[in-house]
Amino acid sequence: MELTVVMPCLNEAETVEICVRKALTSMREHGIDGEVVIADNGSTDGSQQLARDAGARVVHVDEKGYGNALIGGVRAARGKYVIMGDADDSYDFTNLLPFVEQLRDGAELVMGNRFRGGIAPGAMPPLHRYLGNPVLSFIGRLFFPSEIGDFHCGLRGFRRDSILRLGLQTGGMEFASEMVVKATLQGLDVREVPTTLSPDGRSRPPHLRSWRDGWRHLRFLLLYSPRWLFFIPGLVLMSLGLLAGAALTFGPVYIGKLAFDVDTLVGASAMVVIGFQAVLFALFTKVYAAEEGFLPEDRRIRKLVDIVTLEKGLLAGGALAIAGLAGLGASLAHWGGRNFGELIPAESLRLVVPSATAFVMSFQTIFASLFISILGIRRSRETPADIAASAAEEAAQAVNRESVA
Repeated sequence: MELTVVMPCLNEAETVEICVRKALTSMREHGIDGEVVIADNGSTDGSQQLARDAGARVVHVDEKGYGNALIGGVRAARGKYVIMGDADDSYDFTNLLPFVEQLRDGAELVMGNRFRGGIAPGAMPPLHRYLGNPVLSFIGRLFFPSEIGDFHCGLRGFRRDSILRLGLQTGGMEFASEMVVKATLQGLDVREVPTTLSPDGRSRPPHLRSWRDGWRHLRFLLLYSPRWLFFIPGLVLMSLGLLAGAALTFGPVYIGKLAFDVDTLVGASAMVVIGFQAVLFALFTKVYAAEEGFLPEDRRIRKLVDIVTLEKGLLAGGALAIAGLAGLGASLAHWGGRNFGELIPAESLRLVVPSATAFVMSFQTIFASLFISILGIRRSRETPADIAASAAEEAAQAVNRESVA
């Protein structure tokens, strides 16, 4: 079978039948060998029987959520290709051919673009049309090397085997973003075709919740991009802290009537420590995600881990610790010069704060080196060839035992 059209369904009795008939009619008209699968997520309005009467195959998905319903439908699909779309009659199931043609041409994921194809009046709330979708799609293109203009279009086609290999995990509306992000990161052939969006045909409110689901999409994009979540903010914070700290170490800084002194130096020290920790977290996340298969391996990170060995990390941490101790020794000498009596904070803190900062960063560096070394320990994984060889050996031993018996 060439094509399976998968529609998630939760109480879509008003529209599911017409959606199924449109998809089946489109496949017949274009000579496509295909089927329609309704991934039912617990409907109580008779949607299942209406879908069967219209010619669809219904599969039940117990785990609630848009993503869970879709992945259940994809697993049950019999077609080489899958086109997914909502069962609310907002997407044009009579125009499946552009998706199929791109898939036949070698594409592995074909996204619909509603902004290029046309959005009918009333089909998309202004908040989604002018803020939510454009902003989240822009962030997706910024964070990841993707050219997709409509990250959240629900009508999309893909090779079933390619998408199942991605190991999609999210069960909610963020499933739409996860598919695009993982397909892009794994180097799949991702393309885009124009599609239309019409007002849905149901009388009840949609399942989508604007702010809740928008946040879930944004959270997913952030969590899958350690560079933007940790590295860049941390690098900016650490750089600002170092610049401010270097300027204030030698005396107060005046900008007009504003005077910046040791109080600001303490804040600059905190910026350096927090920024350095964020940069380390970005490195931890990339190494862990690559080792566990959540993200593809980054050659630059792997090269950095190979260069920055545990021994080098321990040496760097030790050097920072020596610098910190030297500074603390200088501050102790400064205190001794005042007969261990009362100190002037504006003088003493210029020695203590940078020294304490270096000392803290030394331990951060040492612990980070140890942790990255633990993350970098590669586990041996049993390959399909290993499994086949073990099965063959067990079968041979069983035959030998039967022969002896």
